[in-house]
Amino acid sequence: MAKETKNINKKPKMNPYWIYGIIIAVFFGIQLFSGGFGNEAKTTTPAQFINYLQKGEVAKIEIVNKRDAKVYLTDDAQKSETHKGTKPSSIFPTVTPLPNYVFEFGDLQLFQEQITKTIDENSLKTEVKYVTESNAWGELLLSLLPFVLIIGIWIFIMRRMSGGAGGGAGGQIFNIGKSKAKLFDENTDVKTSFRDVAGLEGAKEEVQEIVDFLKNPEKYTKLGGKIPKGALLVGPPGTGKTLLAKAVAGEAKVPFFSLSGSDFVEMFVGVGASRVRDLFKQAKEKSPAIIFIDEIDAIGRARGKNNFSGSNDERENTLNQLLTEMDGFGTNTNVIVLAATNRADVLDKALMRAGRFDRQIFVDLPDINERKEIFEVHLRPIKKSDDLDIDFLSRQTPGFSGADIANVCNEAALIAARNGKKAVDKQDFLDAVDRIIGGLEKKNKIVTPDEKRAVAFHEAGHATISWMLEHAAPLVKVTIVPRGRSLGAAWYLPEERLIVRSEQMLDEMCAALGGRAAEKVIFNKISTGALSDLEKVTKQARAMVTIYGLSDKVGNLTYYDSSGQNEYGFTKPYSERTAELIDKEISDIIEEQYQRAIKILEDNKDKLTKLAEVLLEKEVIFKDNLEKIFGKRPFGKDDEVEMPKNNTKDVKTEEVKAEDEEEVKDDLLK
Repeated sequence: MAKETKNINKKPKMNPYWIYGIIIAVFFGIQLFSGGFGNEAKTTTPAQFINYLQKGEVAKIEIVNKRDAKVYLTDDAQKSETHKGTKPSSIFPTVTPLPNYVFEFGDLQLFQEQITKTIDENSLKTEVKYVTESNAWGELLLSLLPFVLIIGIWIFIMRRMSGGAGGGAGGQIFNIGKSKAKLFDENTDVKTSFRDVAGLEGAKEEVQEIVDFLKNPEKYTKLGGKIPKGALLVGPPGTGKTLLAKAVAGEAKVPFFSLSGSDFVEMFVGVGASRVRDLFKQAKEKSPAIIFIDEIDAIGRARGKNNFSGSNDERENTLNQLLTEMDGFGTNTNVIVLAATNRADVLDKALMRAGRFDRQIFVDLPDINERKEIFEVHLRPIKKSDDLDIDFLSRQTPGFSGADIANVCNEAALIAARNGKKAVDKQDFLDAVDRIIGGLEKKNKIVTPDEKRAVAFHEAGHATISWMLEHAAPLVKVTIVPRGRSLGAAWYLPEERLIVRSEQMLDEMCAALGGRAAEKVIFNKISTGALSDLEKVTKQARAMVTIYGLSDKVGNLTYYDSSGQNEYGFTKPYSERTAELIDKEISDIIEEQYQRAIKILEDNKDKLTKLAEVLLEKEVIFKDNLEKIFGKRPFGKDDEVEMPKNNTKDVKTEEVKAEDEEEVKDDLLK
């Protein structure tokens, strides 16, 4: 009953196009029916008219506009059988009688002479009148029609242009300078809460405190404290910065304005600054309030870096207005600004100072415990098997962000559904990690026997070197099944280190060069298959020399600029002589590790060959296959890597331990 009442009280929305239609119909109606609404007069020909005139049946003839003729018959003629039904009738009363016949004649002078001659010859009393008629409404319509069309087209174009240009008041062109922020308040159903944000404990505490500031300001101000004006969320993509802001919108009982940095950017001059003013005006009217600007680097880049021409820069004007609103003379302390970016190094220094963004909250990639919490959040809606070990999943995904873990959970559910399972189990998650990092399997890819043998020895070289070196990452899986853009891959489970020593980096470089070294040892030839390995090794060697200061010849120097100022320069921060020294040192480090890998493989050539033969036979091998050939690793470390016991050739049944996403992608053989 309540629902029916609600529908009854709801008034239909008037469509403006109905109004336009009614106006057009009125104009056409006036034009069409201004002469009377009824039966039209019958038409005749000039010859028949002359015949009627000769018989004396015509009482009057009107020549209209020197073109048409209206014939009025006598009363006796209208009663005859010949002219029966020619008298027109009208719904509305008319002042003048209606004609019986109408027709068009040709030349007026010839028609006049013919009428005059007929009347004189037959001594008729027929009245001849000359009339000029005009339709005032029709002429008015024709005169106004061009202007109406022009105005209509202009309104249509303006509405189309301003359809996405500005919020409020229907998005008209005059509201283009209005803020496009979306408002979340107590009337908005926002389901995200801090419970949905796993990990990020430090960041959550900071943000929760800001929300508490607005809810209970007396708790802090009574001790002399001031509410912070802003907080900047900084971190890699996918770590949960925007999700944290959504949780603030769901938890805060104050108005929450959300928009992106690109929403300020427009093709019209001055629009960005106008939108900033309007945004803070709305927030101050609803204070206490929170403003969230996602991807603030779209408008917050350092001023003067990209404006080489010296002309007016609309983005800089927008940033200037934002700086003024955040900490100017008219600042309202009850408005807090939250912002998120993954490019804090390019932001303007004036934007980063205290008083604007008082706090910088770093949102880093999750560690193993935080990954477990993130898995628990994303596994809630998934129907999973009872024996699923979340600790196991968190150990297999080092370096994964929160967005990556969400993608893994979704892919696992899709894989389980594709295989017709009723619940998602551990194998589905391992296949999902395999799919996301390595790409799609391509078992039908055409690979010649020689190429397949070369790939097998290449991957066996990676596996052998990593097994023999103490600081190399523990091997998880070696495969020569084409996947993605690679023909084969060796996968590892890297240790999660906070600091890296030079011997650890050198061991990783040596293991990465093991593929090319194996080709050299076995075939005495090298191929293009080591492209990604060489790219990874070159980056590591250059970082050792130019960033971390791990080279004895170059010394304890770094040419890394954390402020990002070097990105805009065209000169190197070192001399040409130093550049030559850096290049030589990088080359020497890489060559030293390459020769080291060759020596290890020559000393274990028989084991390398045996491992490659097993790989050719099974296509996929695991840790226990290497233990049978090489024995236990001689370093006494417990890798804590749980490996599957089933070593079948069915790749879909393998358990995969994936290393860091970037490391895996660099290790894929192209």
